[in-house]
Amino acid sequence: MRNQFYPLIYSLIAGVLVSCNGNKKVAVSQDDTSSNFITLSCSKSLKASEIDSIQFPIDKDGYITLFDGETFKGWRGYGKEQVPSKWTIEDGSIKFNGSGIGEAQNSDGGDLIFAHKFKNFELELEWKISKGGNSGIFYLGQEVTSKDKDGNDRLEMLFMSAPEYQILDNAVHPDAQLGKSNNRQSASLYDLIPAIPQNAKPAGEWNKAKIMVYKGTVVHSQNDENVLEYHLWTREWTDLLQSSKFSEQERPLAFQLLNNCGGDNREGFIGFQDHGDDVWYRNIRIKILD
Repeated sequence: MRNQFYPLIYSLIAGVLVSCNGNKKVAVSQDDTSSNFITLSCSKSLKASEIDSIQFPIDKDGYITLFDGETFKGWRGYGKEQVPSKWTIEDGSIKFNGSGIGEAQNSDGGDLIFAHKFKNFELELEWKISKGGNSGIFYLGQEVTSKDKDGNDRLEMLFMSAPEYQILDNAVHPDAQLGKSNNRQSASLYDLIPAIPQNAKPAGEWNKAKIMVYKGTVVHSQNDENVLEYHLWTREWTDLLQSSKFSEQERPLAFQLLNNCGGDNREGFIGFQDHGDDVWYRNIRIKILD
C-alpha cells in the first residue's frame, strides 16, 4: 500500500488524507488543542464496502486507539451488523460473557471484529482469560460464505481465513496439551507454531499481546517478549498448513483461504473469538505500517 498526502488548510483544523488501495480513505486531523484523531472507513455488515467514516484517537507515535473503554464504535459481530449481546463492556474492557458451549456459538454470541481491514500493522492489547478459558485474536480475517447442500449461503467461521494468536489458560484447558510441541498454548500461532518462551500469566491476570504484520512477516509477542516469527505466502507457510488441522485434506477451504491469507489485497479484519468462555480485552491500539 502506498501512502499519498494531501494538505488541507482550515482556520482551526489541519488534515491529511491517506488513500489506501485506491478506494479506502484514512484522514488524520489536528485541532487547535493539539488532540489528534484519525478517520477510518468501516463496513456495516457482511461483505459490505467500507463506507462508514469513524474517527479514532491517534497518538504522536502513530498508534490508533481502537477501543475507547466505553463504546463499541467501529466494532460489530462477524457476519453481523451489530455487536452480539454476549459481548459487553466492563471496567474499560471488552468482555465476552461465556456461554459454556465452547465453539458452538449461539445467536447472541459469535466472534467480534473491528470493521476496518488492515494490511501492514502493529497491534497491541492486554487480555485476561477466565479459569479453564479459551479464546483467540484473529488477524487478516475475511467474511467468507459458501453454499450449503440446498444452495443457500452459509457463513464460514472466522478461523477458516484468519491466523489465530491463541488465548488460553495453559494450566487448566485441555488444548494446552493437544496439538504438537505446545502449539496450542497461549500466544502460539494456533495449531501451527508454539510460543517460545511460554511466559503467559495465570488465569485472572492481565497479559500483554503484540502482533506485527509487515509484507508477510508476522511476529507474535507476549508480555514484552517475542515468542514466534513466520512468513506468509511462502513454501514454508504452505508446508506448515499441510502438517496441521488446516491441511488441504482435512479442511480444504481453510487451507485455500489461509494459504492466500489476506486475499488478493493482503489485508483483513482483526477479531476476538467466542470460544464459550469469559475473556477480557483492553488497551487495544494499532499502528499502521503502510
